[in-house]
Amino acid sequence: MSSSQSSAFASDVLKIVSGTTIAQIIVMLSSPILTRLYGPEAFGILGIFSSITAIIGVIACLSLNYAILLPKEDEEAVNLLGMCFIIVAIVTSLTLPIVYFGGDLIAGLLGAPDLGPCLILVPPFVFISGIFLALNSWNSRTKHFGRLAVAQVTQSFASTGIRLGSGFAGYATGGSLIGAQVVGSLVSTGILGGQIWRDDHVLLRRSISWKGMLDVLKRYRKFPLIDSGSHFLNVASWQLPVFLLAAFFSPEIAGFYTLGFMVFQMPMNLIGSSISKVFLQRASVARFDGTLSILVENVFRVLVIVGMFPFLAMTLLGPELFSVIFGEVWAEAGLYAQILGLWAFVWFLASPISALYAVLEKQEFGLQVHAMNFVTRLISLGLGALTGSPVIALLLFAGSGLFVYGYLAIKLLSYSGVESVQVKKHLFTCFRFVSPFIITLIVLKILGVESLLLVIIACIFGLVYYIYIVQTDSQIKSLITGLTSHE
Repeated sequence: MSSSQSSAFASDVLKIVSGTTIAQIIVMLSSPILTRLYGPEAFGILGIFSSITAIIGVIACLSLNYAILLPKEDEEAVNLLGMCFIIVAIVTSLTLPIVYFGGDLIAGLLGAPDLGPCLILVPPFVFISGIFLALNSWNSRTKHFGRLAVAQVTQSFASTGIRLGSGFAGYATGGSLIGAQVVGSLVSTGILGGQIWRDDHVLLRRSISWKGMLDVLKRYRKFPLIDSGSHFLNVASWQLPVFLLAAFFSPEIAGFYTLGFMVFQMPMNLIGSSISKVFLQRASVARFDGTLSILVENVFRVLVIVGMFPFLAMTLLGPELFSVIFGEVWAEAGLYAQILGLWAFVWFLASPISALYAVLEKQEFGLQVHAMNFVTRLISLGLGALTGSPVIALLLFAGSGLFVYGYLAIKLLSYSGVESVQVKKHLFTCFRFVSPFIITLIVLKILGVESLLLVIIACIFGLVYYIYIVQTDSQIKSLITGLTSHE
């Protein structure tokens, strides 16, 4: 990338990161309070509901939302947006009889009877989520990334405020957590949609037509026919742990996993997803101007530098971190996070660049990888359940995920033209710098240093690490500079 392209990419990423950062700060500051108000079972109910809606929500647009960024003409993209809205309405209507007539059966199969009354919120949440997906893709196309930042912050404020208020009022249940999530999503979707309508309503009214929507559906048929199946398998494989841990063990065990996974989602939401949203738009252009390999390598390098220390620290100090931050009752969640640490790092590296499926039109490969991911997770978790140990189940799950996402990252980097020697160089260089911090933490843990002191030292090491890379690494510095030098 040229310096101007790099600066523009940094600016767009950081517009999203700024909003995501505020949203994540709200979540992080409230989490130690919420975990002391709500028990593991309540988080387990939330996790199961989120898993159900995630699986349905990912096909709410039949993946046509990913195609919105691809057309050269806005008129074609607008008709894709309109078709997404129609598909969302159809998918939502299909969920209504399922939850109305089968809600209690579903809750019983998952070993969570308290979930039953909450399932009535599945259809509205799926509708809201589907509309947001479509609007978000249009927003990325028009490069108004600041809008998304506003939506993220308001969602975080709304959902966190309701959860805290309900907890302090004595309604610390899974239903309260779920209701807050629905309201937060409604608020963010309304804000994003309102801003888009304000700026683009003339184009929307002028360009959307039945003929136009049917034409783009035919032109981009690979997305609903192949890509939607790929995304469905991917999300379903992500939700398997919650379903199986709840069904084979208990909602409480699922709650431990849910909190551990939420912690891993924080850096993914803060950095990985923010980069991914901008990366898809930039990669679509870079593919045609011959700079795709440079873009992908630069993004991969940044992800390695940003992610290596916190994920390795979590792998080493999971139980200590969770017991200090969230309370002693959550130490088991820290053990689960410790087990999943290395796999989560590889996921952090691979996920943002997985947008290359759409850019390179290799949906078939994406479908194969997600099918492999689903099958290996199902087998590993099933075998673990047979042992009667959630720890063994998660060890097998982490092992299968490490293999699949490692393979995915290697193939995507290869497809984009990044040389393997450069990949190894970036990984080794970062690991060599991080090693003294990690080795010191290992020695202190062996010596039996108290958990609180270990966590404090780890935080100091992390602060030193990030200050150093911001001061010495030109790419990281350009990201920070982009935030302060662009509107």
